[in-house]
Amino acid sequence: MTPEAKVKKKVREVLDDVDAYHFPPFSGGYGRSGVPDIVACIDGIFVGIECKSGKNKLTAIQEYNLQEIERCGGIALVINEENVNDFKNLIARRLYEIQSRR
Repeated sequence: MTPEAKVKKKVREVLDDVDAYHFPPFSGGYGRSGVPDIVACIDGIFVGIECKSGKNKLTAIQEYNLQEIERCGGIALVINEENVNDFKNLIARRLYEIQSRR
């Protein structure tokens, strides 16, 4: 399993633990570029999660898509080996921030 696949697996496990709806959007060449690796809905909040490993960085289109998710009121996160263990806390904190603004 690649390092990025390990990050994705841990993210999916946490999403399952919080009873989130989630899926990896596979475009098969017909979809949009830069869509996050995992799309989720938690407590009615749209969440886009880009998973990275090592020194991999966001592409310009990935960064744009994550900014658009935030602009529209969703949560956009970049998760890697360094913060994957804090992912559950990151989600809880961001959900609280959004829900308290409503």
